[in-house]
Parts: sequence; C-alpha cells; structure tokens
Amino acid sequence: MSNPNVKISSVQILSNDWYTLKKVHFQYKTKDGITQSQSREVYDRGNGAVVLLYNKGTKNIILTKQFRMPTYLNENSDGMMIEAPAGVLDEDDPSDCIKREIEEETGFRVKKVKKLFESYTSPGAVTEILHFFIAYYTSDMKVNEGGGKQDEHEDIEVLEISFQKALDMLHSGEIKDAKTMMLLLYAKAYNNLL
Repeated sequence: MSNPNVKISSVQILSNDWYTLKKVHFQYKTKDGITQSQSREVYDRGNGAVVLLYNKGTKNIILTKQFRMPTYLNENSDGMMIEAPAGVLDEDDPSDCIKREIEEETGFRVKKVKKLFESYTSPGAVTEILHFFIAYYTSDMKVNEGGGKQDEHEDIEVLEISFQKALDMLHSGEIKDAKTMMLLLYAKAYNNLL
C-alpha cells in the first residue's frame, strides 16, 4: 500500500465467521487537497479463480448450477445460479486452484489452463481479485462425476451445453453471474480462443 493520499487510522473486525468483514477508518486527501475522514466496511473473502472450460471438437462448454443464498435473498426466486467453475485460492497458485476446482466441480482433469485476465469483482466493498482462465477439455479427461465436495456442502449440477446456447442464456437472463458473463463475452470478442 503506497498511496500517499491515504492514511489508515484503524481497522476493526466486525465478523470473522465464513470470511472477514472489517470496518476501516482512514483519511483521504482529495484531488483538491482536502483531507477527508472516511470509513468503509470491507469484506475479505480471499482471491479466486474462474475458468471457461471449452471443447474445441464439439464447441461445448461446461457450466455448473448451484444454490446461492445471497441471490435467493435478493429476488432470485429459487436461488439457483448457472456459473463457470470457480473457487477461492486458499493460498494456492491461481492455476493450481482452478485445475483443482475443475476436477472437484465438473469431474474433468485438465493439465493446462491459460490465464486471460484479472478483475476486482466488486471494488466498492470486496477485496477479491478474480483470476480468469480458459481450459480445453475432451470427453476422455472425465475422471469422476464432479458435483463438488460433500464436506463443503456443495451440491453442484454439471451442465454441458453449446457455447452458442450459453450466449443465448446470457441474453435471455438465465445466466446472471458476472464472472461467467465476463468469460463468455471475452471469448466471443476474442473468438481465436475458441
């Protein structure tokens, strides 16, 4: 942290259950030279990784479907979300993390992933940096049924659909997950990835 216009005066832990919620008090010098005292609640859930799993032969992709409580509390009537495979780094290298998550969630074991970009997911409140990847799969890479880790209470449905159907689902509103939308639109814009 090296911004000379920011001075953190205190950090208070509000919750440290699933992840960490902090209240940060700080002084910020504006572009007009005025120093303001501010405070923000900051949610630290760790950094993560997400992947577009694509089959060049069939032009299919693998997505997941699972229950997400925050969406259920905010007008998603059944709480189900269709998403690209993803996970929290847990101190792992992003590429190692996403290979592990691919196998846990989808049952495919890939050897190589290609990093596309990084993004802050919700910079006004969440510290997370998300690492975006693409990986290519074939049917012979399937080593188990996937579905997530039982000890983490994951109950994940694996969906194999065409890339075009996924784009149609994005446009119809069936896919509302931002990280998945970003991957699909990035792949469409840079179709040499596919």
